[in-house]
Amino acid sequence: MDETISATDWLRVMRTDPAPRHYLVCFPPGGGSAAAYRELALEFGSGVAVLAVQYPGRQDRLGEAAVPDLHALADLIAGELLGYGPRSGLALFGHSMGATLAYETALRLEARGQELAALFVSGRPAPTFAEHRRLHLESDEALIADLERLAADPAPIALLRTEPGLADLVLPAVRSDYQAVETYRHRQGEPLVCDLAALVSTDDPTTTPEQADEWRTFTSGAFAREIFPGGHFYLDEHVGAVADFVTRQLDDLARRAR
Repeated sequence: MDETISATDWLRVMRTDPAPRHYLVCFPPGGGSAAAYRELALEFGSGVAVLAVQYPGRQDRLGEAAVPDLHALADLIAGELLGYGPRSGLALFGHSMGATLAYETALRLEARGQELAALFVSGRPAPTFAEHRRLHLESDEALIADLERLAADPAPIALLRTEPGLADLVLPAVRSDYQAVETYRHRQGEPLVCDLAALVSTDDPTTTPEQADEWRTFTSGAFAREIFPGGHFYLDEHVGAVADFVTRQLDDLARRAR
């Protein structure tokens, strides 16, 4: 990655830096887009450049087919990142579906020789957890109800019931992402080498602190776990605290590397 990073179909530049020590690549949650990390990116100080992945099938990639398979998505995203060539200070951050996808991408990057500073996984059980629900096969109403269950504010989600045009734009990508999560199965292999930090919230119906602790076995590097107040989308309300935690972890890595 050059110090001047240009946007691509897959990557959006959320925060530039004249002399970045770290490049943080963020993976959106299911149904989300790169814009999910706009506010978080603004909270970082000097030395951190922030990018976000833009999945196909949403926003400016609406005309492209969504990819309902996390392994296939990870192949594509890893290939995009590897196209920049080796780069020190690369770290990945993913929330919910994005956490699993960031992990799978990290595996592919390390296997191809790209060292990672750290992987940050948020609001998602460890990869061996298997979803048994099949909401991606159910009605639009079932999908909307689950989105409301997870949302900090369900009112905007409810508009999908009364605005069919909006639902037609949003729900296909949501359904594809639910399929990707619900059909994902971990493939046994070597643990990551990079440090790994798991972020979880006090009232997330999808992930408990104990489940977050299970990420410990997926790296041979250092492990940390941090708990934040709130529900599944806690980070929208605590962007400053999340950025501070990530920065401390990255700074600690830099100190240990000296």
